[in-house]
Amino acid sequence: MYANANAAYLESRVHSADPVELVRILYESASGAVTDARRHLAAGAIAERSRSINKACAVLAELISSLDRERGGEIAQRLGQLYDYMYARLIEANRQQADAPLADVLGLLATLSEAWEGAGAVAQPAAAAEAPGARNRGAESYGAGSDGAGSYGAGNAWAPLPEPAPAQAYGSHAWSF
Repeated sequence: MYANANAAYLESRVHSADPVELVRILYESASGAVTDARRHLAAGAIAERSRSINKACAVLAELISSLDRERGGEIAQRLGQLYDYMYARLIEANRQQADAPLADVLGLLATLSEAWEGAGAVAQPAAAAEAPGARNRGAESYGAGSDGAGSYGAGNAWAPLPEPAPAQAYGSHAWSF
């Protein structure tokens, strides 16, 4: 029963989340999987450790595939490189049965999660300043400005951009960036 209630809560949370919150959920899931992997490693539970690492790898693969490297510019490129690095460290941890790579990935996920917390907090005031009925574009609004050269609007990376066309802005995922 607990698993069903937890799954229902998570499903509800995902369906009602904005793009920034979806990234937070993915970071939370990856962090939980890495924490579980460390616990299983310490207990000598090889199969469980491997399953937890595979789950964390799957989350990172989803984060990698959701990056819009064209609109996201240098930020998306750097996030992609960081996700690739974490993915490689998870594979290394699984292959070597070592805790250090897992601790490294967990620290990076914590740092990224804090940054996204700040991104959500900054996005909220920007959304309040928009016209009534406008969506909170938060972190997914970064990318090329009107000059196409990666301008972020008056030196503020979180300044609202004009509303993009939905299919063009979000690719195949409603929360891609």
